[in-house]
Amino acid sequence: MSAPQVEDQFLCSICLDVFSDPVSTPCGHNFCKNCITQHWDVNIPCECPLCKETYLTRPQLKVNTLLSQMVSQFWLEVQQKANRSSEQQVRKSGEVPCDICTGTRLKALKSCLVCLVSYCETHLEPHRTVSRLQKHQLIEPSENLEDRICTNHEKPLELFCKTDQTYLCTLCAVLDHKPHEIVPLKEEFETKKAELVKTEAETQRMLQTREMKLQEIKEAQKLNDETADQETALGVEIFTALKESVEKTLSDLVKEIKDKQNATKEKAEDLVKGLELEISDLKKKSSVMKPLLESEDRLDFLQKFSALKASPPTKDWSVVPSYEGAALRAVTQLQKTIMEMIEKFLTEAKLKEAKKFAVDVTLDPQTANAFLVLSSDRKRVHSVQKKVDAPDDPKRFSHIFAVLGEQSFSSGKFYFEVEVKGKQFWGLGVAEESAERIGRISLNPDNDFWTICLRNGKKLKANESHPVDLNQSVPEKVGVFVDFDEGSVAFYDVDTPAPIYTFTNNYFFKLRPFLSPFPIYGFLNHEPLIICPVNQTA
Repeated sequence: MSAPQVEDQFLCSICLDVFSDPVSTPCGHNFCKNCITQHWDVNIPCECPLCKETYLTRPQLKVNTLLSQMVSQFWLEVQQKANRSSEQQVRKSGEVPCDICTGTRLKALKSCLVCLVSYCETHLEPHRTVSRLQKHQLIEPSENLEDRICTNHEKPLELFCKTDQTYLCTLCAVLDHKPHEIVPLKEEFETKKAELVKTEAETQRMLQTREMKLQEIKEAQKLNDETADQETALGVEIFTALKESVEKTLSDLVKEIKDKQNATKEKAEDLVKGLELEISDLKKKSSVMKPLLESEDRLDFLQKFSALKASPPTKDWSVVPSYEGAALRAVTQLQKTIMEMIEKFLTEAKLKEAKKFAVDVTLDPQTANAFLVLSSDRKRVHSVQKKVDAPDDPKRFSHIFAVLGEQSFSSGKFYFEVEVKGKQFWGLGVAEESAERIGRISLNPDNDFWTICLRNGKKLKANESHPVDLNQSVPEKVGVFVDFDEGSVAFYDVDTPAPIYTFTNNYFFKLRPFLSPFPIYGFLNHEPLIICPVNQTA
């Protein structure tokens, strides 16, 4: 057998703890005074718990002074060692206290399921150094240790019955659960912990999913609120403008009628005054003519007739103005104004929505016609009169002065802007990536091109199968918006803003931006086409 550790000399064989007031029996064995006294109180006749020597009468116990001193020295060394430990801490609120400490109770480091006691660093030392105490089951500090003990057999709950889903001590397992499926508590712990790990992982996955969904909902709600505010502001702006237009039209109508009324009134007053004077003169003339008509004196008649004044000429006495149709004309003009305003607001709203899908476009030099030069950032293209030294490539436009964007799009929506300011000839839009590039090509949907063009600085056309003349002002910056779901390509005058033309009812595969600066004609058309950054706030 291995030699006992030094600490075993200080261990009471009854309580299995370090001696407290050690005493010796006549047979020479040592026990705690309280332990041996209680043992003999319930066991008659008295016998030594170790050697079983029996005493007919209770023997006199002798204080073992030497052992007491050794135990005191042992505790002193333990205390000193514990004081040096960084784990020695005064108990804080909510922490399990040491059951042995008196006075200031220190924080428990471990709880013993055999002793049913919680120990601080100092009082735990015997369980670390005494061989028999080392066999005790230590756990993390825990209150209510009695809950870990079987109430029927006062033994630790070390087993688990899977059949009854309950905790057992060893006696419970043998006496009451023999045919059941019983496993060590450690095994069940590991099984359940493994399940908990999976459950926690699933919980974390669900949590992450829900947090992401929550974030999506919050962002959607935020966007919804922002959109609602924007739409409200737009609605207020539109209807305020409409209201102001109606009020202005009504004000103009009332003013027009009032002005005509006042002008008519002034004219009528002038006519009345003139007519009153003429009537007075005519009455005087009539008063002279009546006696003269009755006169038979020829000389007198002729003399007085010659003295008569000529009658005043007949004037335009019409004073009633024509108000008929004034209200109808005002309403017609109002209708035209409102339609123009609505068209303007709708275009602004559509363009603002289109700009949300702005993409960064750069030009693909492999597709550029040999008479085109790209800028270093591939955002500008202009024509030259001398062919550029470029390798032959089936991807390159052979005859058309054109170039494609590097980016391609096969779903959703996208938008880009091109500055055409100062040019007399240009074409732009989108083309299928698979569109023919060799030879002379009509840039219409039949050949997988959706484009508009300007000729002679004023003739704007949409390149449908049968070209469509566009009767509107020439833009300086063109926005191109493609919607795959709608099958549409819309062109906008960005600065006005105003719609230019929309190709509809199309089906797309893979589209790329298309730019054609057209050739140089003498001193004309040297300016470049420029892909512009999109101003989202405009």
